Amino acid sequence: MKEMKKDELLINVLLVEDNPDDTELTIHALKEGNKNIHLLHLKDGVEALNFIFAKKSYEHQKIQNELKLVLLDLKLPRLDGLEVLRKIREDERTKTLPVVILTSSRERRDIAEAYNLGVNSYVVKPVGFDNYVKTISTLAFYWSEVNEKPL
Repeated sequence: MKEMKKDELLINVLLVEDNPDDTELTIHALKEGNKNIHLLHLKDGVEALNFIFAKKSYEHQKIQNELKLVLLDLKLPRLDGLEVLRKIREDERTKTLPVVILTSSRERRDIAEAYNLGVNSYVVKPVGFDNYVKTISTLAFYWSEVNEKPL
């Protein structure tokens, strides 16, 4: 991604993932699904909320209602994915923001809690390079090109 000043960012996909290997693979797969994706990768839940709600180092940004998708891992440092999702859904400005949980957890309680909090989709990270790329590129295409976000 071309380096831009923070006030020039046009982000339509936010990836919140702390694992470097999963990050690299996910970014590759997202670009396969849509070469025009403007992506921002953040490594923890607190930083994600700061970006989404234009706080701290992002305070000069408007609330991130231009986002088409947030890909959110559950197991994150400082603030877990379910708590990030809860904060997104509690705020009137972001309650309809599309959020997809992308995690390795198949725990029934995680899945149930994510849907209770209003997640749009819950995807368990696929095993194997080809399967991972196919699944994530399909997600990228759907959420950035096919899905219509509410006004």
